[in-house]
Amino acid sequence: MRTDGPLPMPPRKTTPRSKATRQRAPRRTAKAAETAAPSPLPAPLRPPRAVLADPAQALALEWLEANGLGGYASATVLGAHTRRYHGLLIAATKPPTQRTVLFHRIDEVVTTAAGSFELATNLYHPDVVHPQGYRHLAGFALDPFPTWVWEVPGALVTKTVFMPRGRNAVVVRYRVERVGDAPVKLTARLFVNGRDHHQETHANDAFQREVAQSREGRLLRMTPYAGGPSLWLAHDGAFAADPAWYFNYRHSAESARGLNDHEDAYTPGVLHCEVPDEGSLALVAWSEPCGFDADVDAGALAAELEAAERTRRAALAEPWRSEPAEVARLACAADQFLVWRAGPEAAEPQPDDPPATAIAGYPWFTDWGRDTLISLPGLALVTERYDSARRILRTFVDHLDRGMVPNYFPDAGQNPEYNTIDATLWLFHAVHRYLARTRDRDFARAVYEPLVETMRWHVRGTRYGIRVDDDGLLTWDAPGVQLTWMDARVGDWVVTPRRGKPVEVNALWFNALGALGALAKELGDQAVAREVGALAARCRDGFAAFWNAEHDCLYDVLTPDGPDASLRPNQVFAASLPFPLLTGERARAMLTQVERELLTPVGLRSLAPSDPAYRSRYGGPMAQRDGAYHQGTVWAWLIGPYVDAMVACAPRKAAARERAREILAPLLAQVAQAGLGSIGEIFDGDPPHTPNGCPWQAWSVAEVLRAWVEHAR
Repeated sequence: MRTDGPLPMPPRKTTPRSKATRQRAPRRTAKAAETAAPSPLPAPLRPPRAVLADPAQALALEWLEANGLGGYASATVLGAHTRRYHGLLIAATKPPTQRTVLFHRIDEVVTTAAGSFELATNLYHPDVVHPQGYRHLAGFALDPFPTWVWEVPGALVTKTVFMPRGRNAVVVRYRVERVGDAPVKLTARLFVNGRDHHQETHANDAFQREVAQSREGRLLRMTPYAGGPSLWLAHDGAFAADPAWYFNYRHSAESARGLNDHEDAYTPGVLHCEVPDEGSLALVAWSEPCGFDADVDAGALAAELEAAERTRRAALAEPWRSEPAEVARLACAADQFLVWRAGPEAAEPQPDDPPATAIAGYPWFTDWGRDTLISLPGLALVTERYDSARRILRTFVDHLDRGMVPNYFPDAGQNPEYNTIDATLWLFHAVHRYLARTRDRDFARAVYEPLVETMRWHVRGTRYGIRVDDDGLLTWDAPGVQLTWMDARVGDWVVTPRRGKPVEVNALWFNALGALGALAKELGDQAVAREVGALAARCRDGFAAFWNAEHDCLYDVLTPDGPDASLRPNQVFAASLPFPLLTGERARAMLTQVERELLTPVGLRSLAPSDPAYRSRYGGPMAQRDGAYHQGTVWAWLIGPYVDAMVACAPRKAAARERAREILAPLLAQVAQAGLGSIGEIFDGDPPHTPNGCPWQAWSVAEVLRAWVEHAR
């Protein structure tokens, strides 16, 4: 996908003009453009027009706007919905959870002297594309917001969508330029919803159709379901009620996932906008409470919010001005995952509050402990958002229970789930990385005792039989559960159980002991330093049992039945962490095996292709997908620890830097694929390594960005 070349757009105007002064605004010349102040924002991402004209390609490209609360807006570049998660306003009613699809979409029609032209593109069952507005699509760009330009006989229409930070709100702005002498009319049909974003809507009698109107119809309010959140919509057009259900939409991406792919949609009516020469239409939709006045002017509010959001995003990009555009994009993408979390009383976020957690991925994940703590260095430390890092770490320290952090905050707001062996160990790592950058002694003192107690819980034993064994290694023993990051499960089938002593868990345990020992010495606690040092020495001695001399690498798990020799990427952590267990010739030999069998242009395979259990493709129904999830599927985030280990083992640092740039380049290029502006979760194990899973994944973005900053700059 190219990122250069102009997107056809009408002239920008700052104020409306009367008929007496109406004249064509001069377009900027190339010379004027050269003398304008350069924007700190990365160059716009623009799919080629040939891609936009081909639904098979364009429907695989998606955009995302996130609001810092866990809410979002998303769809394909054609505007068509291919997922149940697509919509213009998915509000996080208890941030960052309880996400509700409220404002579904808009179907636009522009009428000129040449006729009426539908700009929307929708998918219907069984395999119908109607209308086919993509045929009029002259361009799409992330600039920095999703922006469309349609060109029809007699008019040029530009649409921009964005979400303001910290509000469950979305802004949609249209700019219409008349081409010719005849007036132009823009009609926008509104579709609303009120469902959980994991579900689908079907025509039903419980849906409340009443539309409350005020300010001469310029402010609309709907409450789709009794007791549910309301949708407010301010606009500067003319609303005409025209209620109806539209039936049998098809979510093709859900079809591919083996899930229900049918949905119906409700429309309360349409907005009309007459355009005598050039004009605009603005919509601001929100879920209360949002802080907007009831007498708000939609056009003025939309302009104010857009100016503020452009300024905010430019500030995010400014420190990355000298980096490659793809790196700057990832730095901006990191902001989408840092979100605020409601407290027990569901207090509203304050503008100056730093984020308190991180979304694991959009659209369907919430804040997972493991993902958040792995992602934190890339999302908040290399981006120097230290207030956010500190608050996120405090969130998880405050949720420690029996020496474990939560791995999962359920989307419906239930109690956190403590079901992981490694997330807590990643907490030690994240705290160590934070303190190394900030030297924040107040924070160090605040978290020290909880970390010491957490270490002792692991020694004496906690949930799921997690404990330090006689050989100094951390083990666990609980049938029917999955506690490591390779956690796929289909019914009662745990695909990769890994019971016993997983290699990365013990690398993380040793690293946690190293981090805690360093902190104890820093704070002058010699007794704990000696206690931790003895545990670390036992772990180092016990770790020798992981060496697989036959294949010059590490076993994946030491089980009661013998070592598991599956060649997996988990062994990389023994050489990648700040306190490594594997160094020198053995580390280099291990990396040679990993590079030969697991390294791809987009990350590390989760299992070697030579293994009989290897799955080359990820797709199909859930059982099939989960069966492949950690059995060969490529994970982008693993490239970070691989590069760490490669650099640590390299004899010449200059050569290692060039190799790091070479390894990271294909992943940086992913910002122009699939989930635009970001990096997705996984890829097929075999070429061409098709993107799959979650299109916007926190640890993929974080680890590629971190690896670039630390090793490739």
